[in-house]
Amino acid sequence: MLLALFSCGAVAADLGHPVTLWLAEGLSNRVYLLGSIHLLRKQDHPLPSVIDAAYGDAETLIMELDMDDLDPIAAQATINMLGVIDDDRTLRDLLGEDVYAQAAETAEAIDIPLDMLAKSEPWLAAIMIEQLALARVGFTPLYGIEMHLSAKAVQDGKTIHGFESVDEQLRFLDGLSIEAQRTLLVQVLAAASSIESSMDAIISAWRQGDVGYLQDTLLAEIAQDPDLYQTLVVNRNHRWTDRIAALLDDRDDYLIVVGALHLVGDDGVPELLAERGFQVSQMREPGDQP
Repeated sequence: MLLALFSCGAVAADLGHPVTLWLAEGLSNRVYLLGSIHLLRKQDHPLPSVIDAAYGDAETLIMELDMDDLDPIAAQATINMLGVIDDDRTLRDLLGEDVYAQAAETAEAIDIPLDMLAKSEPWLAAIMIEQLALARVGFTPLYGIEMHLSAKAVQDGKTIHGFESVDEQLRFLDGLSIEAQRTLLVQVLAAASSIESSMDAIISAWRQGDVGYLQDTLLAEIAQDPDLYQTLVVNRNHRWTDRIAALLDDRDDYLIVVGALHLVGDDGVPELLAERGFQVSQMREPGDQP
């Protein structure tokens, strides 16, 4: 093969590479679909320049949550109401002895204080464990894509909307079957021991637009539990697709920012839009000029 025999670096550079960003074209406007990583490190910036270009073109940002109207006190109250066990049961009771023993062994090996989560429902324990594991290696929402773009939008006077409220998102989790919640907690604990290297791989795949990697690793893991997959991915994707299809009949251009896993696979938003007849294409980061 010629590529194995000759250096074609200049040509390859001109072509650039795909990113986890899609363009859906309406009759008179554009809607950009950006897959987000919610927590990042300072070293993960700057973001690909094509994201800045999409942001610059859009009049309005739409995210999973309306980031400039979040009420942390109200959110914490909802977490306490939904995620804290208010009777004499404990996390051990909800998990069952066998699953709890497995979870406790894994947690101890990675120095996670599972006993401090005794009054947390499994879905809340999973969130708290993942956030703790990520924080230990420097990941924070302050550098996440949503907060980064929200800060720019506030500064630039751009409108920000949200597809969902905090209350809705928490109720999705709280409404999971206990079996799905157990699966979620076990998956989070299993991933916590290697979370830094896993995140490095995810961020690399995200930057390179490697949707196959995101689909075959992260999405496939969630899909192991049908309830988890249907509730957290499929149902939400279909609701969002309905709203995006309506936006594609607008005159303003939009940048929509949702978790990257919502944009990959057969049930991903780009595929659902394409099935409705919209022209959707994955965008590319320009290469260096020779």
